[in-house]
Amino acid sequence: MSQADDNLDEKINWHWRNSMLPVRFFTFDARAGISFFVLLIYFRPITLFLTFVSTFTFWFLEKRGLTFPSAIRAFRLWLVGQNRPAWIRLYHRKMVDYG
Repeated sequence: MSQADDNLDEKINWHWRNSMLPVRFFTFDARAGISFFVLLIYFRPITLFLTFVSTFTFWFLEKRGLTFPSAIRAFRLWLVGQNRPAWIRLYHRKMVDYG
């Protein structure tokens, strides 16, 4: 009886499991859909090119296992480095991206 109750409970609350997954636009991150929306409103060769570039960028990031926010954090880490001169030596820590 307990197994049946667990299955029923899981069927009722199935949507909570997926609430922290990134929002998808077909197979890409939903942020890639913004460029498609702009393309629908302002269809020009430059917006078509920018749409392809942004879609390729999101595809490339996903192939490397990064979401867009974690890619921005990784770029910031690469740009700034580990030297944080505004902090005293006591508060220095290793820069690690858990994203």
